[in-house]
Amino acid sequence: MRLSRSAKTILGIMTALVLLFIYSPLLLVVVNSFNADRTFGWPPKGFTLEWWGRAFDSEGVREALVNSLWVAAVSTIISLILGTLLALALQRYKFFGRDAVNLLVILPIALPGIVTGIALNNMFTTILGVSLSMWTVVIAHATFCMVTVFNNVIARLRRMNGQLEEASADLGAGVFTTFRLVTFPQLRSALLAGGLLAFALSFDEIIVTTFTIGAGDTTLPIWILQNLFRPNQAPVVNVVAVVLIVVSIVPIWLAQRLSADSVGVGAGRARAKAAVK
Repeated sequence: MRLSRSAKTILGIMTALVLLFIYSPLLLVVVNSFNADRTFGWPPKGFTLEWWGRAFDSEGVREALVNSLWVAAVSTIISLILGTLLALALQRYKFFGRDAVNLLVILPIALPGIVTGIALNNMFTTILGVSLSMWTVVIAHATFCMVTVFNNVIARLRRMNGQLEEASADLGAGVFTTFRLVTFPQLRSALLAGGLLAFALSFDEIIVTTFTIGAGDTTLPIWILQNLFRPNQAPVVNVVAVVLIVVSIVPIWLAQRLSADSVGVGAGRARAKAAVK
């Protein structure tokens, strides 16, 4: 389908307007993190690095950043293990209720965050009698971060050539040896992409965190929420928001590049096999 020049121009203008609407608030946050005016007057009359210095000197910000990185890292590790095992089980084996299990695995990321948060809060405090802490936040994040790993791994498994694993087994390799030498190398980029997405998703999550975090504990998004309307902290909040933007964008960009590269490699292998035949 070919578009006329006028149609391309209209689509280009509409795309630019949509992107401007989406990203202009983010650019405003970045600019205000350097705005010398504490009240964020616009246009800025000057720029300063004072707010960045205050953010790096703030003990509360450093503690919240470390907590967010720790929660994201641990929940990502748990998600990688559980998501990979579930994907292998649902893709490689047929059993009663497989479709239902597949739906239940994906459901947590589709539910509203406030519903998930309330449900997990009730489970921890009422049913299990567990005190809320950073570990409850980790478990809560793993429930939906696992879905990103699961989706990446199961998509890769559907494109993989199972004959390689069968050949490995025929040559006498055990299950773990076959996984280490044959399956894992083919899953590596999918695992890395899923892990990066899970990390980014966990790092800036706030709704579920609000319902599952313990008293006195804080993460970076929670710190922003608590200090957003404090006049003395408002400029520092913009700096922390910029850090969140960067830490969220980089893993997503890397995951996108990895997914694109893996698709390109798969297409190249398919063309090579066709040429040999």
